[in-house]
Order: sequence, then C-alpha cells, then structure tokens
Amino acid sequence: MLQRPRSRPSLSFGTSSLLGPILLTLALGTIPSAQAQAPVARGSLDNAFGPFDFRKVKGEPLHLVEIGHFTPLVEGLVRGKSGTIGAEIDYTLRAIPTHPRALVAMQRLGERLRRAQAPGANWEIECYFMRAVRFAPDDSVARLLYASFLGKQNRRDEARHQLAQVETLAGENPLTNYNLGLVALEVCDHERALRQAWRAHEKGIARPKLREQ
Repeated sequence: MLQRPRSRPSLSFGTSSLLGPILLTLALGTIPSAQAQAPVARGSLDNAFGPFDFRKVKGEPLHLVEIGHFTPLVEGLVRGKSGTIGAEIDYTLRAIPTHPRALVAMQRLGERLRRAQAPGANWEIECYFMRAVRFAPDDSVARLLYASFLGKQNRRDEARHQLAQVETLAGENPLTNYNLGLVALEVCDHERALRQAWRAHEKGIARPKLREQ
C-alpha cells in the first residue's frame, strides 16, 4: 500500500514523454566494472541523413532507417542486414539519436559481448546515450534509459542527476511518473520512487509493479 510522503516539493514542469514499461523491464546485465567509467564525450551530431528526433520523425525517414538497418533481426541481436549488428544500430542512432529501442539494443549488445564498444559501432555505448540527451535535452525517455544504463554500472549519483532532469520534465504525464519511479528504484533513489509512485497512483495508473516494489 502506498504511503504518502510527508512533503511534496513544488516543481516547474516542462515537456513530457511516454516510455513503454517494456523498455525498463528487460532482463539486462551489466558491463564489467573495469569498463564502468564515463567515456570522453564523443559522437558528432552531424550526419549525412538526419539527425531526426524520434518523437517527431514520421513516414519515409523512419521507415527507411528501420527497414534498411534496424530490422527485427537486428533489434533481436540475431544478425545484421548488410553489416555487423553494431554497425546497423550505430547507423540507426546516428540518424535518429533518440530512438529508444535502438538505444536499448545497443546497450544489450554491449552487455552480451561484455564490451564497452560494440564491433562496428563508431563510439562506446555510453556515447550514444550522451549524444541522445545532447541532441534532445527535453526527451525524458532518452534520459530515463541513460539513467538506467548508469545505474547498472553502479554510477548512482550520475543516474540520479538524470532522474532529477526527468522529474522536471515529467509534468502531469502519469506514464512518465510511473517509469521514473521504476528507474528510481533501480538506482536506490527510494524517496523519488515513492514520490513518483504516489503521483502515478493519483493519476490513475493501476499497474501494480511499482506499488508492490
């Protein structure tokens, strides 16, 4: 049963985004601790095609990228279409830096291979998250995924910094509140998790996972 926090700070809210809970409940591992160091920020935003904002790109640009590079077999880490899996995901994220499923796939690929940089990728995995939030600072989905990535490397202070940004962006979006609470639990930010669980509950989100945890 949810317990109301004693105080609820007044926040200034901005743009909100949705994140399907499936992205945050994937059974992911961790990159070895020897590699759990923040890389030098790399990843130019210049690209021959795009870059496009995933929240806004529609029609042919998205279709061309996904049918040509981010196929179901690539997303499932089975095989690339015309190159390595890392190269296909890299192309997708260079064209659409905030593509959430591609960000998750790149992370999963690194975890499977236990490497900080996947074969065929231009940069270390974290650079794609850094590039996404640099490209679209108001994209709460990209920040939540980055926070989850950081949490899995035991870099909780950095993860909480990203969550604080999402909390400002969340506004009255109950799914964002819910997913923010889930990631806050991952990084042991219990006060924020309780606050977001209460907000999601008040707005009618009936999914039991966050409430039970």
